[in-house]
Amino acid sequence: MEARERLVQGYAQALFAVAQAEDQLDQVEDELFRFGKIVESRPDLREALGDANLPAERRRALLRELLGTKASPHTLSLLEFLIERGRGKDLPRILDALSEVAAEQRRKQVAEVRTAVPLKAEQRKRLQEALSKATGKDLEVKVVVDPSVIGGVVARVGDQVFDGTIRRKLDEAREQLVQVR
Repeated sequence: MEARERLVQGYAQALFAVAQAEDQLDQVEDELFRFGKIVESRPDLREALGDANLPAERRRALLRELLGTKASPHTLSLLEFLIERGRGKDLPRILDALSEVAAEQRRKQVAEVRTAVPLKAEQRKRLQEALSKATGKDLEVKVVVDPSVIGGVVARVGDQVFDGTIRRKLDEAREQLVQVR
């Protein structure tokens, strides 16, 4: 394992230990996962949070501005810790690694699911069951609300991708129409 990967794993383990010790693991891990996906999709945000030339207080203020009351004080505190340590550019990797550590502790694998709208508990449960059956694995579903999905869901479990989006179904219908001609 290379040095950078060991560093990422070390931070993920530390975040896990703190969240677990504070008895906030489920909420903190979920909030950090979602925030990591936002940072991953926004290179400008990742750059700002990782910019060593930007004073640490300004980077912390940016976090507080972005998250406000949308995240628990525990989550905000852990993110501020990472930013102060100069890990802004590594946030997506560290937070993904945290989800993997937590899932491993629970003896599950992470399924990243993207939807246009938040899922209700019953929908999340049915989706988790369907994905577990399809993969043969015990899964923990992490939902990312992504308006670009438009409708349906796209799920990633390791290297497997299950695309049940409306866009994909329209593409398949278009392909079938072209073949009929």
